[in-house]
Amino acid sequence: MSHTPSTQPMDTVFIEGLKTQAIIGIYDWERENRQPLIFDIDMDLPIAQAAKSDDINDTVDYKQVSDEVIAIVEQSRHELLETLCEEICQHILKNHLAVQMVRLKVSKPQAVAETDTVGLKITRHRVL
Repeated sequence: MSHTPSTQPMDTVFIEGLKTQAIIGIYDWERENRQPLIFDIDMDLPIAQAAKSDDINDTVDYKQVSDEVIAIVEQSRHELLETLCEEICQHILKNHLAVQMVRLKVSKPQAVAETDTVGLKITRHRVL
């Protein structure tokens, strides 16, 4: 994968509605049963080289990222969404060098019965 300077225009590769199950939360019932989590992930990167080369190695493979996020979530046993989200963003930035910024939203629809969902949104940038 080529590492491109940040002076190029940024584009967004996105994943919406990635569904997985996790042991996550601070309450006993959350520690005993998996519950659904739904992820929306935006990854900013320049796609000009990939558009020219038509080569997946010049961009980010959203199927690969989806599979990696599912694996991280299913293996995790964190109490806080904050910890899980930070781990996911750092994984993406470390393992997908074209990605310059990650915006991640996670929804936890069973956490508060009176709501459709609750969750967290975070943004992380590649540190140069």
